Amino acid sequence: MPSSSLLQPLVWTDYRLAVVFTVLFPLLLLVWAFVTRAEILQQLLVIYWKVSSLLAITVYLMIAGLPFSFLTGVIARVLMPLSLWFWADLNEEIREQPFSLLKLVFISWRWGITFYCGLGVLFQIPFLRCAFSQTMFAGDSCQVWLEAPTLFKQSFHAGFTPGFLGFWAILALVIYLLTLSYFIFVKLGRQGRSALNQ
Repeated sequence: MPSSSLLQPLVWTDYRLAVVFTVLFPLLLLVWAFVTRAEILQQLLVIYWKVSSLLAITVYLMIAGLPFSFLTGVIARVLMPLSLWFWADLNEEIREQPFSLLKLVFISWRWGITFYCGLGVLFQIPFLRCAFSQTMFAGDSCQVWLEAPTLFKQSFHAGFTPGFLGFWAILALVIYLLTLSYFIFVKLGRQGRSALNQ
């Protein structure tokens, strides 16, 4: 792993890109889709927001200093683009829609976030060891990933302890995993890759 002095600007750049690609752009697209009543894009973006909530949970797990947050972070980066490409019926509906600026921006963003998340997974794979070794987790190369979540906590949750926020993050993670398990083991067998038949 690179030294923490070399790693720190890369990690902070990754967090900034995450804010742009995983929060600001999809929020803008969702508002745009609601204003223009683009129902197919609305549905796909709502699915995306449900799935991407794991990334928000990861931030709070990192605030609490929980090592397995490194694992949930990688899983979130895999699931987010998957949620945008998985649905065969929604993809077909999008392809059949006439050209519009919203469609062009959405498709560009979908490819962009797929590329970003793919690179992000490759970037974070060496740090998965932080999730399984307390010694590694305590090292500088792992702790640098906690700087941005700590700053976020100081800015928005200064009155709460990391343990309190961590408790709610774990509860949210349990609900997320139960919901994901229900989808995989129950709903997926019934509806396949069709989102319109939910």
